[in-house]
Amino acid sequence: MSNLETALKEAMSVEGALGVAIVDYSSGLALGTLGSTKELDLNVAAAGNTDVVRAKMRTMEMLNLHNETIEDILITLTNQYHIIRPLTRQTSKGIFLYLALDRNRANLALARHRMRQIEENLEV
Repeated sequence: MSNLETALKEAMSVEGALGVAIVDYSSGLALGTLGSTKELDLNVAAAGNTDVVRAKMRTMEMLNLHNETIEDILITLTNQYHIIRPLTRQTSKGIFLYLALDRNRANLALARHRMRQIEENLEV
Protein backbone atom coordinates (compact mmCIF):
# COMPACT_ATOMS: atom_id res chain seq x y z
CA MET A 1 0.00 0.00 0.00
CA SER A 2 1.17 3.47 -0.87
CA ASN A 3 1.17 6.42 1.48
CA LEU A 4 0.21 9.98 0.53
CA GLU A 5 3.75 11.14 -0.17
CA THR A 6 4.49 8.18 -2.44
CA ALA A 7 1.19 8.61 -4.30
CA LEU A 8 1.91 12.30 -4.89
CA LYS A 9 5.38 11.51 -6.24
CA GLU A 10 4.00 8.78 -8.51
CA ALA A 11 1.38 11.18 -9.89
CA MET A 12 4.03 13.84 -10.56
CA SER A 13 5.99 11.28 -12.59
CA VAL A 14 3.18 11.25 -15.17
CA GLU A 15 4.42 12.94 -18.35
CA GLY A 16 3.23 16.56 -18.41
CA ALA A 17 2.24 16.71 -14.72
CA LEU A 18 2.03 20.26 -13.37
CA GLY A 19 0.68 19.52 -9.92
CA VAL A 20 -1.21 16.97 -7.87
CA ALA A 21 -3.34 17.07 -4.74
CA ILE A 22 -5.09 14.53 -2.56
CA VAL A 23 -8.22 16.23 -1.25
CA ASP A 24 -10.85 15.59 1.40
CA TYR A 25 -14.04 16.74 -0.30
CA SER A 26 -16.05 16.96 2.90
CA SER A 27 -13.81 19.82 4.05
CA GLY A 28 -12.25 20.97 0.78
CA LEU A 29 -8.78 20.76 2.31
CA ALA A 30 -5.80 19.23 0.59
CA LEU A 31 -4.30 16.35 2.57
CA GLY A 32 -1.18 16.67 0.46
CA THR A 33 0.08 18.51 -2.61
CA LEU A 34 3.11 18.34 -4.84
CA GLY A 35 4.27 20.53 -7.68
CA SER A 36 2.94 23.92 -8.53
CA THR A 37 3.44 26.78 -10.87
CA LYS A 38 2.70 30.44 -10.35
CA GLU A 39 -0.46 29.89 -12.43
CA LEU A 40 -1.62 26.86 -10.40
CA ASP A 41 -2.27 27.22 -6.67
CA LEU A 42 -3.03 23.65 -5.61
CA ASN A 43 -4.84 24.68 -2.42
CA VAL A 44 -7.20 26.89 -4.41
CA ALA A 45 -7.65 24.08 -6.95
CA ALA A 46 -8.41 21.61 -4.14
CA ALA A 47 -11.11 23.85 -2.67
CA GLY A 48 -12.63 24.71 -6.05
CA ASN A 49 -12.68 21.16 -7.34
CA THR A 50 -14.34 20.05 -4.12
CA ASP A 51 -17.41 21.95 -5.34
CA VAL A 52 -17.23 20.09 -8.67
CA VAL A 53 -17.09 16.70 -6.94
CA ARG A 54 -19.89 17.55 -4.52
CA ALA A 55 -22.11 18.78 -7.38
CA LYS A 56 -21.55 15.61 -9.39
CA MET A 57 -22.20 13.37 -6.38
CA ARG A 58 -25.47 15.26 -5.69
CA THR A 59 -26.49 14.98 -9.35
CA MET A 60 -25.86 11.23 -9.38
CA GLU A 61 -27.99 10.90 -6.25
CA MET A 62 -30.84 12.91 -7.82
CA LEU A 63 -30.63 10.76 -10.96
CA ASN A 64 -30.83 7.66 -8.80
CA LEU A 65 -27.55 6.30 -10.20
CA HIS A 66 -26.79 4.19 -7.13
CA ASN A 67 -25.13 1.38 -9.10
CA GLU A 68 -22.67 3.74 -10.77
CA THR A 69 -19.39 5.17 -9.52
CA ILE A 70 -17.40 8.05 -10.93
CA GLU A 71 -14.12 6.87 -12.39
CA ASP A 72 -12.90 10.35 -13.11
CA ILE A 73 -14.00 13.85 -14.06
CA LEU A 74 -12.08 15.51 -16.88
CA ILE A 75 -11.84 19.25 -17.33
CA THR A 76 -10.24 20.27 -20.60
CA LEU A 77 -8.72 23.73 -20.81
CA THR A 78 -6.93 25.37 -23.72
CA ASN A 79 -3.49 24.35 -22.42
CA GLN A 80 -4.22 21.94 -19.58
CA TYR A 81 -6.11 18.82 -18.59
CA HIS A 82 -7.43 18.53 -15.05
CA ILE A 83 -8.33 15.02 -13.90
CA ILE A 84 -10.36 14.49 -10.74
CA ARG A 85 -10.57 10.90 -9.51
CA PRO A 86 -12.80 10.23 -6.48
CA LEU A 87 -11.36 7.32 -4.51
CA THR A 88 -13.73 4.39 -4.16
CA ARG A 89 -12.13 2.09 -1.58
CA GLN A 90 -14.03 1.92 1.68
CA THR A 91 -11.09 3.40 3.59
CA SER A 92 -10.75 6.28 1.10
CA LYS A 93 -14.37 7.44 0.72
CA GLY A 94 -14.68 11.22 0.70
CA ILE A 95 -11.26 11.74 -0.89
CA PHE A 96 -10.27 12.56 -4.45
CA LEU A 97 -7.05 12.64 -6.40
CA TYR A 98 -6.52 15.76 -8.54
CA LEU A 99 -3.93 15.97 -11.30
CA ALA A 100 -3.23 18.97 -13.54
CA LEU A 101 -1.41 18.24 -16.79
CA ASP A 102 0.22 20.28 -19.53
CA ARG A 103 -1.99 19.43 -22.50
CA ASN A 104 0.87 19.67 -25.01
CA ARG A 105 3.05 17.15 -23.15
CA ALA A 106 0.55 14.76 -21.60
CA ASN A 107 -0.97 11.56 -22.91
CA LEU A 108 -4.48 11.63 -21.45
CA ALA A 109 -5.10 7.87 -21.73
CA LEU A 110 -1.83 7.03 -19.98
CA ALA A 111 -2.47 9.63 -17.29
CA ARG A 112 -5.91 8.17 -16.54
CA HIS A 113 -4.43 4.67 -16.44
CA ARG A 114 -1.71 5.81 -14.05
CA MET A 115 -4.25 7.54 -11.78
CA ARG A 116 -6.20 4.26 -11.56
CA GLN A 117 -3.00 2.42 -10.53
CA ILE A 118 -2.18 5.05 -7.92
CA GLU A 119 -5.69 4.75 -6.47
CA GLU A 120 -5.37 0.96 -6.23
CA ASN A 121 -2.19 1.27 -4.17
CA LEU A 122 -3.12 4.28 -2.04
CA GLU A 123 -4.01 3.69 1.58
CA VAL A 124 -5.42 6.79 3.28
